[in-house]
Amino acid sequence: MSLPYRPNVGAVLFNPQGLILVARRADMPNAEGAAGGWQLPQGGMDEGEDPAVAVLRELEEEVGTAHAEILAEHPEWLTYDLPPELLGKALGGKWRGQKQKWFALRFLGVDADIRLDLDPHPEFDAWRWAPLAELPSMAVPFKRAIYERLAVDFARFAA
Repeated sequence: MSLPYRPNVGAVLFNPQGLILVARRADMPNAEGAAGGWQLPQGGMDEGEDPAVAVLRELEEEVGTAHAEILAEHPEWLTYDLPPELLGKALGGKWRGQKQKWFALRFLGVDADIRLDLDPHPEFDAWRWAPLAELPSMAVPFKRAIYERLAVDFARFAA
């Protein structure tokens, strides 16, 4: 495959009860229970950007809060490939999938600090706290292996 992976960061944001923030994609408003309708905040990295800086920036851009601190960085870059029907269409048509650095973060604010309405073109239209164990069932099939891995590797923060 000639297309590269897009460098990306992802945030697993834990509240004091050990639940994680998941958000519903604005382009899937009727996906209440559908796999892929709910996901973790994630986004592309700028050229030369440090992943730890990028994840905090993305969290603020996507869910409107800077009230978080990094608990852990996943030791590996995790990758997924787009399915053939999305190649050349998704991710601007320039990428085969994403190479992601994931972080576990502690939420330091209150629920009112989550603001999806700050972006004029929000990626998400709803959010909620969910058990980490539910994460894999929320993922689209091509991202499920990453969410399964995160549910195991960051389980210590859900306790």
